[in-house]
Amino acid sequence: MSQRSDLWQRRATLEDEWSRWVAGRKAVGAVPPARGALRPEVTESWGRSLVMVDPRVDSAPVSEDGSVARRWAGSPLRRPVDDLADELRSIAEDAGFVSAVTDESGTILWTCGGRTMRARAERVNFAPGGRWDEPAMGTNALSLALRTGRPSTVFSAEHLVSALHGWVCYCAPVRAPDGRILGVLDLSTTWDRSHPLAMSTVRSLVSAIESRLRTELPARPQAPSAAEVRLTCLGAERAERGGVPLPLRPRQLEILTLLALEPEGFTAERLREALYGDRPVTASTFKAEVSHLRRALGGGIAPRRYALTGPVSCDAVEVLQALKQGDLTTALRLYGGPLLPRSEAPGIVEWRAQLEVAVREAVLASTDPQHSLSYGERAPYDAEVHHRALRLLALGDTRRPIAVGRLSTALRD
Repeated sequence: MSQRSDLWQRRATLEDEWSRWVAGRKAVGAVPPARGALRPEVTESWGRSLVMVDPRVDSAPVSEDGSVARRWAGSPLRRPVDDLADELRSIAEDAGFVSAVTDESGTILWTCGGRTMRARAERVNFAPGGRWDEPAMGTNALSLALRTGRPSTVFSAEHLVSALHGWVCYCAPVRAPDGRILGVLDLSTTWDRSHPLAMSTVRSLVSAIESRLRTELPARPQAPSAAEVRLTCLGAERAERGGVPLPLRPRQLEILTLLALEPEGFTAERLREALYGDRPVTASTFKAEVSHLRRALGGGIAPRRYALTGPVSCDAVEVLQALKQGDLTTALRLYGGPLLPRSEAPGIVEWRAQLEVAVREAVLASTDPQHSLSYGERAPYDAEVHHRALRLLALGDTRRPIAVGRLSTALRD
C-alpha cells in the first residue's frame, strides 16, 4: 500500500473514532477509552478539552492581551528566530508548510509561509495573536508540546476541533538555558502532505534556536535565586526573599499582590481605587505605602505606571497559569485558600472571587474524582463538590466514605 493510501486509511479511521467519541459523546467530559487508532495522550487531551472547548468552533480565540507585537519585540525568541527566518521561510514555502512560533502560554507571536498556506491558516486564526493552548483550542500539537514538554505531532482527526481535521502539525518546545519552556516551534500543513522527516526538521530548527539562546542568555541560570521575592497570598499573607520574611504591612501586601496579578500595571488612580474604593484617602498616604513597598523590594516598581520591574513569584499567578494550561492537579496543589483572606480592598475582593470561581468551576467540570476530593478538603460545606466526587467514584472505591462523610456534614450544617 502506498504512503498516500496509508494516510487516507489513517485519516478515515481517526474520523470514525472522532465521530464516535467527540461528536457523539453522551456526557460532557466523557473520556474515550484508548483504542488502537488513538494514542493515550490524544484521548487524555480529548477528555480534558471537552469540558472547555466546543469541537465545532471554527477558529482560535484572540489573545486577551492584544499586544502581540510588543510581546514579540520583548521575547527572548525573537532574535534567534530572526537569525533563522530565511531558513524557516525557505523550508515553509518550498515544502508547502506554514511555520509558527508561540510564547509559553501558547499564543502565536510569529508566522511565515507561502501565501496560499498562510491564507488557509489564517482562516482558523493560526496567526499572530491566536491562542492555541489546550483550554482555548483543545487537542493540538502546540498544546501537547507545551503540556508535556516533548515534541508532538497531531494528525487530522486527532485534533479535537473539526475545523483542524484537514491539518497535520509538528511541534517541539523551545527551552531557555535554565530549562524553562519559552514557547514552541511549529510546522503545519495539510494532512495529505504528512511526511516522516518533518519532525526531524522541527527538532533541528529548535536545536539551532536553543544554541543561539545559550550564546545570548549565558548568565540567566547563574542569576541568584535570593533576588526573587516569593509572595504567598492564597490562604496566607507573607512575602519573603531568599527565605527571609519581608517586613510588609497588610496594605503593602495588597499592593504587591495586585501588581503580581496584573503585570501590565496600574495608573495611580486605578491602584488607589483597587486599594481603597470610595474611602477618602490622601494622595500622600497612598504614595507612602507604595514608597515603603518599593524600599522593601529594593526598587522593583516602576514610578509612573505602577508595575513590577523585578522578579516576583506568586502562588495566585501560578494557579491561574496552571488553570490556563488545563493542569488542575497543579492548580489545586497551589491553591491554599482565599486570596489574602483578611483583606477588604476592592481589588483584592474582586480577584479573590475570580480565583475561587475559576478553581471551583474547573473542579466541577473535571472527570477525575481526586480533584473533587482535594478541593473538598478546603470546602467542607460545598455540598455540590462532594456530590460530584460521589458521582465520579466507583462503588467499590475506598475513597467513597470520605465523600459521603463530607456530604453528610455539609447537608447537616
